[in-house]
Amino acid sequence: MSAHHHSAGHSHHGHHHARAPQAGHGRAFAIGIALNLAFVIIEAGYGIWADSMALLSDAGHNLSDVLGLAIAWGAAVLARRSPTERFTYGLRSSSILAALSNAVLLLVAVGVIIWESVQRLIEPEPVAALTVMIVAGIGIVINGFTAFLFMRGSHEDLNIRGAFLHMVADAAVSLGVVLAGLAILWTGATWIDPVLGLVIAVVIIWGTWGLLRQSLTLSLHGVPSGISLPEVRQALEALPGVARIHHLHVWAMSTTETALTAHLVMPQGHPGDRFLAETQQALRHRFGIGHATLQIEIHEPRGDGRECPLDHDHSHEHHDHEGHRHGEGESPRAP
Repeated sequence: MSAHHHSAGHSHHGHHHARAPQAGHGRAFAIGIALNLAFVIIEAGYGIWADSMALLSDAGHNLSDVLGLAIAWGAAVLARRSPTERFTYGLRSSSILAALSNAVLLLVAVGVIIWESVQRLIEPEPVAALTVMIVAGIGIVINGFTAFLFMRGSHEDLNIRGAFLHMVADAAVSLGVVLAGLAILWTGATWIDPVLGLVIAVVIIWGTWGLLRQSLTLSLHGVPSGISLPEVRQALEALPGVARIHHLHVWAMSTTETALTAHLVMPQGHPGDRFLAETQQALRHRFGIGHATLQIEIHEPRGDGRECPLDHDHSHEHHDHEGHRHGEGESPRAP
């Protein structure tokens, strides 16, 4: 029988499964993909008819929007899948990968814009300004409306934010194209188009960098932004009966759900299920950590600095998912 005494509190009642993608986002994805795909076909057709590389390039860029929206939608659907024996957390983390993919797609699209703009600065080409303005104006309406559909969830879900930023960036590009076409009509200076393209590229990079950094951090199991690990540590150490904590880990299970594990050293004994439930509730309320697993340990320091069990009479105990306590060698009681 193990002399080491600990208790892991991990109850379904203490879990906070973050909100699934809000109702209506499935429809938003469907509408956004349909509108943008239709716009790609229209823009490519006008590009071929007007012999405009600008419109053809932008059509290719907007095709990346359709792909980005499809990735985000697929991840939102996968995030709702139930856990399995192989994927015990379900497929929630696919939303993190989708946000990362959207950020990378945006930067690739920016690279195409920069390349095309530099080429046009080196070798200026005539621009069918009026046709470009009309098609880009349609793009503003479509991309702006699609961005509006995702505005509601863009602050809570990094995956939805990625789709939102993608659409906002494209609306900005279309607006820039309209302004460039207007300026070209007034002045006849064709260099305005590529210069404005470079300016827009810088703006998109500025807005996308945060999305890329956050999604990359989450994909590497980093602590989500908005959560201070020292503050979490202090809050746990301030709990009554806690001497110290170790093995503290905080990471994102998805773009909307955060998990925590920690070992709490409590020399005076196990505090009971109510303590665990209240601690989980406090972590959820204060830090937004909805999936907390806490392990209770009883120790006293040795003279050599190592730790040894304080109580050799207690057996190894833990809580199963229904909150029942059972000793080592015993089977959990059936519910």
